[in-house]
Amino acid sequence: MKIGLGGTGHVSLQGRARYRSSAVGCAIVSEVSESRADFTDQGVGWAAPDQRRRAMVKAALFVRLEAKPGKEKDVEQFLLSGLPLVEAEPATTAWFGLRLGPSTFGIFDAFPDESGRQAHLGGEVAAALMAKADELFSSPPSIEKVDVLAAKLPVS
Repeated sequence: MKIGLGGTGHVSLQGRARYRSSAVGCAIVSEVSESRADFTDQGVGWAAPDQRRRAMVKAALFVRLEAKPGKEKDVEQFLLSGLPLVEAEPATTAWFGLRLGPSTFGIFDAFPDESGRQAHLGGEVAAALMAKADELFSSPPSIEKVDVLAAKLPVS
């Protein structure tokens, strides 16, 4: 098995082992290991930091909200107050309160699977949203179930 070094250069596993056991190789490995607790060597190559455990999301919701005239600040405050509620939901991987325009707002949230999405829909944020709908919004919230095709989330 050969390991690519970039371009056309390759080194055998034996050559890599000799390099890593040399004074320079040991110093580099030691320096990297000490300075980066997340550094790993998989035996075939070096794992990049972004290859560590990432949360997976497959299901999401996109909610569009249109504030009643004069209620824009109230909708903004409502969205800000929702953050502590979703932080308590273990299956809500990502949650965003959004301003899409002067009176248009939104919520985007992502979940590992359908059961996480359903748990959120049955949770406190959804209940609060529906309880405030008549007071804050000019039309009922538009709630769309969406599938996540690709995502970049923080590493855990």
